[in-house]
Amino acid sequence: MTGAWLPFAILATSLLVSPLIFLLPEDRARTRTALNIGAAIVKVALVAYLAWQVAFAGAAYEARLPLVPGIDLVLQADALAVLFVSLSSVLWLLATIYAVGYLEGAANRSRFFGFFSLCVAATVGIAMAGNLLTFVLFYEILTLATYPLVVHRETGAARRAGRIYLAYTLAGGMALMAGTAWLWSAAGTLDFVSRGILAEAGLPQGTAVAIFGLLVGGLAVKAAMVPFHGWLPVAMVAPAPVSALLHAVAVVKAGAFGIMRVVYEIYGIEYAVAIGVAGPLAALAGFTILYGSFRALAQDDLKKRLAYSTVSQVSYVVLGTALLSPLAAIGGLMHLVHQGLMKITMFMCAGNVAETLHLHKVSELDGIGQRLPATMVAFTVAALGMIGVPPLAGFVSKWYLAAGGLQDGQAWVVAVLLGSSALNAAYFLPILHRAWFRPPAEPWEPTPPGARLEAPLMLLLPPLTTGALVVAAGIFASAAFSPLGWARFIATGEMPDLPGGLVR
Repeated sequence: MTGAWLPFAILATSLLVSPLIFLLPEDRARTRTALNIGAAIVKVALVAYLAWQVAFAGAAYEARLPLVPGIDLVLQADALAVLFVSLSSVLWLLATIYAVGYLEGAANRSRFFGFFSLCVAATVGIAMAGNLLTFVLFYEILTLATYPLVVHRETGAARRAGRIYLAYTLAGGMALMAGTAWLWSAAGTLDFVSRGILAEAGLPQGTAVAIFGLLVGGLAVKAAMVPFHGWLPVAMVAPAPVSALLHAVAVVKAGAFGIMRVVYEIYGIEYAVAIGVAGPLAALAGFTILYGSFRALAQDDLKKRLAYSTVSQVSYVVLGTALLSPLAAIGGLMHLVHQGLMKITMFMCAGNVAETLHLHKVSELDGIGQRLPATMVAFTVAALGMIGVPPLAGFVSKWYLAAGGLQDGQAWVVAVLLGSSALNAAYFLPILHRAWFRPPAEPWEPTPPGARLEAPLMLLLPPLTTGALVVAAGIFASAAFSPLGWARFIATGEMPDLPGGLVR
């Protein structure tokens, strides 16, 4: 191991800035913004250095702190951790810039950004957890840190959404902790190990299956898999930066990422298939993909339509994880990133529409492309990526998932993906048709009079950036540091050559 400082430094950039932000008076907006954006930039730089060291210098980082006899708090930087922490750090920077613009002049900004930073610190801890107990610790911190963000507006609807969110996530957390305790008592270890720890543990099959049910059932709550998805559409009363964070960076991704860790590094995919738990998980993921898409069709509220889309799209990651196929695994790993880029773009664009024009329903969006052209270009790119239009990011991950289904002899996977893409088109294309091809009910006027036709720059720059990344992730999929290149690195341990002959 190269050293312990880097995982702690990456965690500290958001963990230590959080209490400083809490203590700032509300009128210290410049100081608060500098702390937020400065910490996010430092984190991105540290993660970029980490990714380079892991991929091309063969470095390995691990940090341990004793918790109880026989169990340590472990932070590690393997390739899978780097994938998730890179997504979290880059999107945190963009979401922070967006949130600063979105909440300009609002109340309780120090409270908001303090919990915002704590939320990302928990996500980083989840990404770099080296054993299941460390994962559970940060997983529960994430629950507590996101609750104040969900109820931030303090309306009756926000408080109701917070209660529902806590009821679901705390119940899931209890199942996850029960499974963790049972695993520790039965197997004597909680470490994440390549290819799993249970194949050689000699557990009775019934015990292994029951523990799997508790662990994955608890994680499926945050991953919003059916029937544990009910909290997610309700939580859309939160401000747009929170919705973007919940759907693209933190909560739902933490659940999907945890399922990956359990399947790959606690059970091992071969053992999971052998004891009969991988097939039902794949089937549940396929059902969730279609169910979420069907429910999205019926939603006139734009954010709720996007929420049900997330219910569907995150289960692509779980589907790729549950199939005994390297190609499917690569597709699932890619979609962890691709879905994050596409969905954060769409929620920030929806926030621009709501913040600039106070429009919240799909039926109100006739001609919106004339009023917010750049915003709707970014939304259009992300929507077409979700549908799977080549050469955008969503097409690449769907292609690998379909190929992986065929490689595993599971032709139904292709049918699910085709059906999902058709449903994606059915609920996204009407939005694009209204935006670009229907005239507005009355001519759009700048607000205030004399202003330009667009959202403010701090609300516009982040979705334009993530929209460009949706395009780049598809067009440059073969590049070494693309999501596809990194997913291949995780699956094979081989990093593609860099230009100029610089190789690992």
